[in-house]
Amino acid sequence: MSFVDRFGLWSEAQQHAARDVVAALERGTIDVVRFSFPDQHGILRGKTLVAKEAVRALKNGVTITTTMFAKDTSHRTVFPVFTSGGGFNRPEMQGAADVLMVADPLTFKVLPWAPNTGWLLCDTYFHSGMPVPFDTRNLFRKTLAKLHDAGFELVTGLEVECHVFKTVQHHMRPEDAGQPGQPGVPPDVELMSQGYQYLTELRYDSVDTVMELVRSTAQKLELPLRSLEVEFGPSQFEFTFGPGSADKTADDMILFRSAVKQVCRRNGFHATFMCRPRIPNVVSSGWHLHQSLRRLSDGSNAFVPLEEGKHLSETGLHYLGGLLAHACGATALSTPTLNGYKRYRPYSLAPDRAIWGRDNRGVMLRVLGGVGDEATRIENRVGEPAANPYLYFASQVLSGMDGMAKRIDPGPSADAPYETKAAGLPTTLGEALRCLREDACLTEGLGPGFVDYFCHIKEAEIARFNLEVSEWEQREYFDMF
Repeated sequence: MSFVDRFGLWSEAQQHAARDVVAALERGTIDVVRFSFPDQHGILRGKTLVAKEAVRALKNGVTITTTMFAKDTSHRTVFPVFTSGGGFNRPEMQGAADVLMVADPLTFKVLPWAPNTGWLLCDTYFHSGMPVPFDTRNLFRKTLAKLHDAGFELVTGLEVECHVFKTVQHHMRPEDAGQPGQPGVPPDVELMSQGYQYLTELRYDSVDTVMELVRSTAQKLELPLRSLEVEFGPSQFEFTFGPGSADKTADDMILFRSAVKQVCRRNGFHATFMCRPRIPNVVSSGWHLHQSLRRLSDGSNAFVPLEEGKHLSETGLHYLGGLLAHACGATALSTPTLNGYKRYRPYSLAPDRAIWGRDNRGVMLRVLGGVGDEATRIENRVGEPAANPYLYFASQVLSGMDGMAKRIDPGPSADAPYETKAAGLPTTLGEALRCLREDACLTEGLGPGFVDYFCHIKEAEIARFNLEVSEWEQREYFDMF
């Protein structure tokens, strides 16, 4: 009996999709298949198998070392994996033991930029059949199950900003390779366009080569791409996607980010979802998450108000109240890098405090729609494009559900967002991690063990940063003192 069958890991829909995957592989037009899982940072890791082996591995899994869960953003292992429990307090993970990546057949794609290459998104399991507790995709599914039990489904839509530059030189000399705790040297780049010509057609046409690469790739991957836009800053782009079920949207975000980086690199460009690249005149990128709840009973939008003059239904208002109440704790999950906090500036189209407003781009939570509008939703403008979507989305569900359970009042709309008195968002990653640890709702929802795990990785990242002497310090102190 296969690993999947022994532990009942697939639904009927997945079983049916698996037969289609096997048929596609047996036709002989696909040579290799990439088995990938999203790690704790939302980065894809995995192995590539030849088609014949991929058929065998589909229901039996692909081994991968547990050290993948121990990496910070420099790819450095920050847990003592050769101690008892491997630093995770789990015997199954000590000694850099293996776990299994098990493919989700519903995610199968043929990659348009890689010849004869298939792709599958995976979940990770111990050999006992138990899910790895640090698998963020599985963690998010458990969160959605709680929402489902309450009678709702989360609907999400994405607005994602990023930068694309022309690559001038890749630094691939041995001395540029990097060492543990020190990433390799990034490429030298040039701008694709001048900035501050927001949405002008001439500027769009000047970057049409990149736009066509992204458009054709996204559509061949059947991602729900809606628009391609030139953003405010130089070499800055925005892509928006149609609404859909949150689990599918999170998967789409993982694939989209990786696809854009891969297809751009193959064509002489460097795409980055880093919030604020250290390049003169380049501005911060954000990730705006649109969300609403759909009633399972009749498929209707639970946020639509019935009374004129109301912006949201009672359910929507309490969900909004929950997002505000847990805004500080959730920030570590929506903005998980040190760099992302460079974006929270007053009068910058980015939020700096936990407030909401009706169709106001200066607030954290922008409410759109109204009576009779099935597109009524809340847009959270707090996130950075480097966030792990499963954790970002999970923070929203847990916060919103707490707001509904406690009937939290969000208070009045803020019409002057940078003058309204309200709790400030964390200004550093360290502060955000403290807020997360102190948030009982998010800690309980994600699990104390996971919160400790996540904070340990991010605190290791902060510790490395604090040991570096920055250019600012050199400029400020070297001559003066």
